[in-house]
Parts: sequence; structure tokens; C-alpha cells
Amino acid sequence: MASPNQRADALRGHLLVKPGSTVHLADVDPNATFGYHKASADRKVARDLQRLTELQERIWAERRHRVLIVLQGIDAAGKDGTIKHVMSAFNPLGCRVTGFGVPTPTELAHDYLWRVHPNVPGSGEISIFNRSHYEDVLVVRVHELVPHETWSRRYEQINAFEKLLVDEGTTILKFFLYIDRAEQLARFRARYEDSTKRWKFRVEDLEERKRWDDYIAAFQDAVSRCSTERAPWYVVPANHKWFRNLAVGEIVADTLEALKPAYPPRDDIPKNLTFS
Repeated sequence: MASPNQRADALRGHLLVKPGSTVHLADVDPNATFGYHKASADRKVARDLQRLTELQERIWAERRHRVLIVLQGIDAAGKDGTIKHVMSAFNPLGCRVTGFGVPTPTELAHDYLWRVHPNVPGSGEISIFNRSHYEDVLVVRVHELVPHETWSRRYEQINAFEKLLVDEGTTILKFFLYIDRAEQLARFRARYEDSTKRWKFRVEDLEERKRWDDYIAAFQDAVSRCSTERAPWYVVPANHKWFRNLAVGEIVADTLEALKPAYPPRDDIPKNLTFS
């Protein structure tokens, strides 16, 4: 029987997009759970959340590491849910979540990375991108907002941008949450029928579904061309929310643990300090 560490390594290997490889999402089963089951997964997620809490506190205290987590996926793939159920382990004091929606007129007046760079993590911080700079090779491509020659050169620019961040001390983790069309439709319907979730429902989302194949092609190219040794992509089967949480939580926790964050020594405090 495989040890927990061996199972974790195996799972990571299944989800990692090897640099230089080409992703074919038609070959990925969005229902896959790789032998994990919900009953045991809930307990594992709880343990990983505790690990994340402890590791983030050390990262914040040490002020040495910078961590960027990128979440991408088609509408209703579970980006918000991942932040709510996994990233809730982080203390907001050292963690920032940024959502990248439609660019403002000011943002459009600059290069497409202009709005991204101010939101990358500083020392001791973890930054989470709900959508990201990849929108400029996804929705921009699908809706033909710029010419082909413009968005097609952005893959290389994005790789260079991420190389800069990594060279300056940032650890980057990128997750593509993959659901199928039937699951997306079920989630849209659930949003519409639940009065507490209807605020998230947009009629425009049903129109976007008609571009499913175009989006899948755009995601495949982005993940294939921008998974590097420095900043790898993970394709996470996300039809099962519990497995999505398990996979993301485990990979993030293992990555932070590998940084070996430690509480800083306090040599500046007198050893014979008296409290009274």
C-alpha cells in the first residue's frame, strides 16, 4: 500500500502539466478522483487546511518568501469555491485575493500586465489571483478583442513576466479547474434556482456557453505554452468539488512546506528581560 507521501507525489504527477508537453483536455476526465473518496477526503482536507494555516503564519513572520497562486477555469469551474474552502486557511493579514474582471478605461490605456504587477505578493505575502493575466490570452482571444498577432505573442511575454517574478523570489502555482459542459450547466441552474446564489447568475453566461469549444482551445494553448519549470500549471478535475479542494489544498501545502519557512529568531531582545 502506498504511503500518504507517495500518494501525494502520484497525485501531483497526474495533475502537473510537464513543461514542453501539449495538453488535450478531451483526454482529461473531469470526474477523476485518482482513488480518493469523499469520506476520507474531508478528513485529509481538514489536515491540509491546518498545515496551510501554520505554514502561512511562518511565511508571514519570516518575511522571506513570496507566493502567487493563480486560479483559472471556465465560468462556474469553482474559482470562488476554492478560495472559500481552501484559502480560508490563510490569515487575511498576510494574504490578498485579487479578481481580474473587465479592464477599466485606465487599465486599457496601459499594457495588459500593468494592472497585474501591483498585485503580486511582497515578502511574506501570499497573493491569490481569481482569474489573472491569462485572461489576455483567453477571453481576449475568444472574443477577438485584439488581433491574432497581438494575443499570440503574449504567451512568451507572460512566461518572461513569470520568470522575472520567480527570479526575484516568488513561488508561483497555477491551477486550471476543469469541469465539463454538463457540470457547468448544472451549476448555472443551481445558481438560478437558489435565492442565496442567484446574485452570481448572469444571463450572459448562457451566451458564453456557445463559445465552449473556443474557450477550451484557448485554455489548452495557455496551459500548454505557459507551464514552465519555474511556474507550472496543474489541471485539476473539478466536477467533484471535494476532490478539487483536496488536490489544490495538498499541492499548495506541500509547496509551502518545501520552502521550509521558519519563525525568525529575535536576537535583539535582551535575554534577562524582566516582566513586571
